[in-house]
Amino acid sequence: MEHCLSVSGLAKSYEKFRLRDISFDLPQGFIMGLVGNNGSGKTTIIKMILKLIRQDEGEIRYFGLPADTQFTAVLQRMGFVQDVPTLYGHLNLHQMKEAVAGFYRKWNEGRFLELSSHFGLPLTKKVNSLSRGMTMKYSICLALSHDPELLILDEPSAGLDPVARRDLLDLLSDCIQDGCSSVLFSTHLMSDLERTADYVTCIHDGRLICADTKDGLLERWGLVKGGEELLTPETRRIFTGLRLGEYGFEGLTERIDLARDMFGAAVVIDNPTLEDIMIHLGKGGADD
Repeated sequence: MEHCLSVSGLAKSYEKFRLRDISFDLPQGFIMGLVGNNGSGKTTIIKMILKLIRQDEGEIRYFGLPADTQFTAVLQRMGFVQDVPTLYGHLNLHQMKEAVAGFYRKWNEGRFLELSSHFGLPLTKKVNSLSRGMTMKYSICLALSHDPELLILDEPSAGLDPVARRDLLDLLSDCIQDGCSSVLFSTHLMSDLERTADYVTCIHDGRLICADTKDGLLERWGLVKGGEELLTPETRRIFTGLRLGEYGFEGLTERIDLARDMFGAAVVIDNPTLEDIMIHLGKGGADD
């Protein structure tokens, strides 16, 4: 399977934060959600992918190419939307588009007009008159109008109302229908992942928690619920994450068959949601 983006052993250290050993692959024609708590390192990873900051360790490859010698060519094949888009506020939307279009050899004016109409963008209005949601829609419109093979978005649904969020997620799904385009988007909203992502990479406090297909994660894990009296040093060992509450425990485990053998009918074993998995993996142990 060809990968449009490969990240291997990525690391970056700051005075009060350290990102370490981040590795994942985004196959061509799929959507990956990069998820984590605020401050987990998602934006740092995206900035390193875009060469806005330099990694301390690790390698990033784009379409099988090393970045150091090929990045100018790679940029022609990529689209990017920041969490806070950087646009010239004194220009109207048509003028801003003209400024951006000149950077791309494959600018698709028909695509821009199609998306502008779809989003209801007022091309004669100035950029600084747009709402947060309209600014994000416009930025996405610009990013898609040179038919990128890799689209990278940093918290694209932040600030959007529920209708606009669903519209955006449907648009991302449409982007990959040709099998040649791929999307990487960061978010802290699990509902976005549930609806759209094919792959999920989870970061927690600068470390990689998991990187897998969405379906693989959901099938692999079981959520066990039962009375606290069932917990012993031996039974606790089968759980990757464990939470205790007023009415018993809730534990995440990959060893679903062993949990059935240990507890029998004394527990309920449910299919976890992505949010369940991310919470437990992020905690990484018992909550007493």
